Amino acid sequence: MTPALDDLFVAFQTALAGRYSIDRELGRGGMGIVYLAREVHLDRPVAIKLLPPERALDATLRERFLREARLAAKLSHPNIIPIHAVDEAGDFVYYVMTYVDGESLAQRVRARGPLSATEGARVLREAAWALASAHAQGVVHRDVKPDNILIESATQRVLMADFGIAAAMGDRDGDGISGTPEFMSPEQALGHDLDARSDLYSLGATAFFAFSGRLPFEGDTPTEVLAKQVTEPAAPLASLGLPVPRKIASLVDRCLAKDPAHRPASATALAEQLGVALEQRREIPVALRAFVKRNGRLDGGGTLLTAGGLLLGSIGVSAYFGGWAGFGALLGASTLLPFAALAASARRLARMGFAHMDLAPAFQAESDATREELAVEHAREATRAERWLKRIAQVSGTAAVGSFASLMYISLGNRWVGASAQWLPTLLVSSWSVFVMGGLSYLALLQRRSDVDTGFWARLWNGPIGRAAWAVGRRFIRGPVTESAITHRATELSLGMAAENLFQGLPRATRDQLGDLPAVLHRLQDDAQQLRRHLDGLQEVLNDAGESASTDPYEPVRRDRDAMQAKLGETVAALETIRLNLLRLHAGSLSVAGLTTHIGLAADVSAEVEEC
Repeated sequence: MTPALDDLFVAFQTALAGRYSIDRELGRGGMGIVYLAREVHLDRPVAIKLLPPERALDATLRERFLREARLAAKLSHPNIIPIHAVDEAGDFVYYVMTYVDGESLAQRVRARGPLSATEGARVLREAAWALASAHAQGVVHRDVKPDNILIESATQRVLMADFGIAAAMGDRDGDGISGTPEFMSPEQALGHDLDARSDLYSLGATAFFAFSGRLPFEGDTPTEVLAKQVTEPAAPLASLGLPVPRKIASLVDRCLAKDPAHRPASATALAEQLGVALEQRREIPVALRAFVKRNGRLDGGGTLLTAGGLLLGSIGVSAYFGGWAGFGALLGASTLLPFAALAASARRLARMGFAHMDLAPAFQAESDATREELAVEHAREATRAERWLKRIAQVSGTAAVGSFASLMYISLGNRWVGASAQWLPTLLVSSWSVFVMGGLSYLALLQRRSDVDTGFWARLWNGPIGRAAWAVGRRFIRGPVTESAITHRATELSLGMAAENLFQGLPRATRDQLGDLPAVLHRLQDDAQQLRRHLDGLQEVLNDAGESASTDPYEPVRRDRDAMQAKLGETVAALETIRLNLLRLHAGSLSVAGLTTHIGLAADVSAEVEEC
């Protein structure tokens, strides 16, 4: 592309001739002009940022720019754009940095819309890593915004640009305050001294924009925006009806706290909490997602056809063998056939290398995703109509059960209790009809804000029926079992499954000597899962409290959290020890008695957890 041959371009290229060959202008703004160029000696593409010439005439500003740029050039981190050189050439002051082939976060959002929860959390975490590295060396960015966060096309890596340059360039808006008003912290808007927590506020405003496509504060003038930054609270991200998990939305809200003490303690802490949120949204394999959504349910067209066939078949049996025979056939077939279908679905999934323990997190992930989607369109609280329909269904259901019980009592006792009981059949039919209509209407409204179907099938598969269907389906597997990815499993589940497989590979006599081992493994897994849930709850309390969690009222919560973390580590370590010892037992380097000792110690760990 032929560059625009304006006077500044020609003069700047003339000053850099022999060192850099400028290709074209990439962009310009109040903070300077950025050119794409090639470094002649190393023959590599670079980006050159030029201090606006009119500002370079100010000796104080020129010296400050050089000082800040050289300080930023000392930063070295995978998520910070490296600065190769800071230099002067005649009247020009500039710095040279790595050229990133990609787009800014602002361009990404404007071109494709708001980021998904997972992508947004990843981008923010990498930006927080960059800020943490800079803050550790005493450098405050001062102008964190979507335009200064770049996303590399080839790797999707996030890189932060322009550390410390906003103030150095004297880029001033509103009442002479350096920075960008829409992303400026209240203390920066007031001209106060800044620390790392100012950058966290700006990152929170950037996150608000990334998830919603909107700015947290808007106004007709920079001064109006700055006034809102100081005086008005930002709208909670969750109030916008976005499919953003509550934990991530809470982190964004905390970053936008007016009081710096209520923001995350540091960029490192923010990155860690975003990492936890990402870990909890780990990708579920396609086969598991298909099972949770379709294959593990009996709500397809085949179910309706089977139900119709069973009804016709039972009528035929009744015609030949009597009513009780038809009823028995209907009851038996309607029990055995669905169970057989569930076992067949379990068998197909088990052949792919999945275990029954994989179902609970898969159903939970599906439930969480659906809850986020439903929150966009519908209210989270029950409506008045929903509450009334629930009450009507409860009352009519009670009446139907009572009238049916009364009729059975009368008919089985061959007695009739006067003319007053003649209304019982009418009550039964009418109450049952109201119960069915009211119950279905209530479920329809409930389904608008809660995934009733997924909840039902999750309880079925994680309950006795689901475990029995899985055991039956696994028993009929023929041929090799495919190895499945384990990235969707929590550490304790992966360790427990590996240990259980090693146990099953032992000779029958050895397994008999270790008879309690599977039960111990399951208890340890359940304990670890329970500890994780408690940890999440305690961490949410501390997250909502912000930095005030360091004060006395939250000291017991923090102690409980630390104790839970320690106990979780002990539980997972007990699982790891059993797995390693099973490997040693297979290799012949450990006796059964030695393993039995470790099983006893693991059982003690489980007992301690249950006492907590």
